[in-house]
Amino acid sequence: MKVKIHTLFQYLLETTDAAPEAIVGFSLAESPKLGMFLDDLDPEQSLDWNGRDFRGLPELRAHVLAQAGLDGTCTARDVLITAGAAEANYLAIMQLLQPGDEIVIETPGWPQAEVLARAIGARIVKVTRREQDGWRLPMDAVQDAVTDKTRMIFISNPNNPTGDLLAEAELRQLADIAGKVGAWLLVDEVYAGLEWDGPRSPSIAGMYERGITTGSVSKALGLQGLRTGWMICPDETLIMDAVILRENSSEIMNIMGELIAEIALRPDRYATAMDGARQAGLDHLAQINEWVAGQQGLSWVPPRAGLIGLGRLPTGIDSDAFARFLLGEPYRTFLLPGSAYDQPGHIRLGVGGGASVNLEKGLGRLGRALAEYPR
Repeated sequence: MKVKIHTLFQYLLETTDAAPEAIVGFSLAESPKLGMFLDDLDPEQSLDWNGRDFRGLPELRAHVLAQAGLDGTCTARDVLITAGAAEANYLAIMQLLQPGDEIVIETPGWPQAEVLARAIGARIVKVTRREQDGWRLPMDAVQDAVTDKTRMIFISNPNNPTGDLLAEAELRQLADIAGKVGAWLLVDEVYAGLEWDGPRSPSIAGMYERGITTGSVSKALGLQGLRTGWMICPDETLIMDAVILRENSSEIMNIMGELIAEIALRPDRYATAMDGARQAGLDHLAQINEWVAGQQGLSWVPPRAGLIGLGRLPTGIDSDAFARFLLGEPYRTFLLPGSAYDQPGHIRLGVGGGASVNLEKGLGRLGRALAEYPR
């Protein structure tokens, strides 16, 4: 079946040329400049693929294991470097799901799995996170959703877009649920490392033989333009199946992306970058919490981790219409409507982007737009 466009991407396509003066809801850390990496790059480096391993640069794969806390649990052969976490998710879903299989997904959640599953002809079973429960994942509902036909459970941890965080005990419970029916458990970890009220959760690839961890340098490190991510799984067959599918799509490595990502994930640089991203995120989180408290009719559950959360709009305001109103004159401010996550009464608020997003200006204009929006 044809892969159809999702609401989230549709909105981004339609607003690409809007040139906003401020952004509220930025979903990645402030991006570093290329010059920060030049001293560590070899000017004689060939721009052909790395010529050493179809799974990606061995040094990079070692760093991936280290940042995920999987040293000694998984090996470099369990890691495949991909074109971002999105390609890692794509490779796993397209190789594992067949028409008629069931996939259990969360809502609100990252929409990619639903888009691909529909194209495959798989049956989608949704488990609903509820705002009144702090957007927690209801484990009893997951248990009820899984059947003998369940081929995969797909979640994000920290959750995209609510910022909820599953602890180790909850991940083990999910692994037990999946294991009873032999289902794969894919956990997208693009926001891992940015936790605000608890420790980083362990990676599922080290907890379950059919656990798949995906991640990237895009969000926490602000390196989205590198298009470099990974899949980690202890199942050798799945990794090779992913290599085969990638050979027939993006083919082989993005060598510049891998080289710069390897530098960025070197332990000292990684620790410094993450400390900076956490501090900037905490500063913005405090700023948004204070701003929300002063808005009549607007509320949100602050994210426990990651860079984004969902704010509930005052009663009677449609998120799509309001987002376009805010993007126009005189506000010129971008945000993503909650309809992108099946939450039309919400807007996405975010703590990413550092100083470059003009958050204070954006919040001021957002407050004015809420007060002046015609009802």
